[in-house]
Amino acid sequence: MRFGPVPLHVAEGAILAHSVQLAKGRLRKGRVLSGDDIATLAANGLTRVTVAQLDPGDIEENEAARRLAAALVPNPDAAGLELQEAFTGRVNIRATRAGVVEIDVAAVEALNAVDPMITLATVPRWQRAWPGMMVGTVKIIAYGVENNALCRAEDAARSAISIRPVEVQSAGLIVTEVPGDPVHPDDKGIRSVTGRLEALGISLDALRIVAHDSEAIRAALADLPGALKLILTASATSDIHDVAPSAVVAAGGQITRFGMPVDPGNLLFLGQIGPAPVIGLPGCARSPALNGADWVLERVACGVPVSAADISAMGVGGLLKEIPTRPQPRAGRNPNG
Repeated sequence: MRFGPVPLHVAEGAILAHSVQLAKGRLRKGRVLSGDDIATLAANGLTRVTVAQLDPGDIEENEAARRLAAALVPNPDAAGLELQEAFTGRVNIRATRAGVVEIDVAAVEALNAVDPMITLATVPRWQRAWPGMMVGTVKIIAYGVENNALCRAEDAARSAISIRPVEVQSAGLIVTEVPGDPVHPDDKGIRSVTGRLEALGISLDALRIVAHDSEAIRAALADLPGALKLILTASATSDIHDVAPSAVVAAGGQITRFGMPVDPGNLLFLGQIGPAPVIGLPGCARSPALNGADWVLERVACGVPVSAADISAMGVGGLLKEIPTRPQPRAGRNPNG
């Protein structure tokens, strides 16, 4: 592609690079200049205009964006995605179903390394998605790109993005209470957990309010309906041998991970009883605000395997919130002030 100012008499058929204000109206950038446009520019006193001229083998920006988007999402229905119409070298990619965004990170990085003029921006991998949410945008920065470069980007991009749908349809919730502080079924914490499930299309099949006691939790787990089991304790889980994790083990399960490098959300635990995942929710799950439990719950709900290593890798980006009453909680006192 050639770019720069040219005399008007050679500008017909070229792409106007910058909008031009006329005595009456305006010619907008991106317009393919016609003979009438050239005459209008001349009548307004211009002798030169800045344009982009495609060479043989160059692909116009909108066509390039369409091709790259189609390579990324060759089967939109299967991927749970919609490719919107190309405009100004851009194709927006939106979710058509609830779930999490599955991204081949290496493929996206390879695509973006082919040519600086060929780009894809996405939300983070495993971001929760809902119908209509924009999860990615293809943008061809120049007015055209070489076909060879576009072909390499298409090859790198094959099927790199999709929406992993929610697989878990039902859940059971155990909430513990301590003497003197009874739990009501309509408590804020229960509403917050229920809201999280509803956002994913998961029904709460059972709520069990039991004493904050390992045996009481074990007994509740024994007949708790739901493909996913959640535990919200009255007192924070402080150790892998604390009340709730011990109850999971006593019920024949195992603990995959206790603790996570996400704040708020440090005191989460993840386990399994037979085929059913078990999530011990941190106290911050009583609030609807984003916390580490959301990241684990969303992945588990969509059938994404979550290992101890996966949770340990959540630390970068895991500082989700800072509040004035707890400024820099890990920084300690400033020795100078």
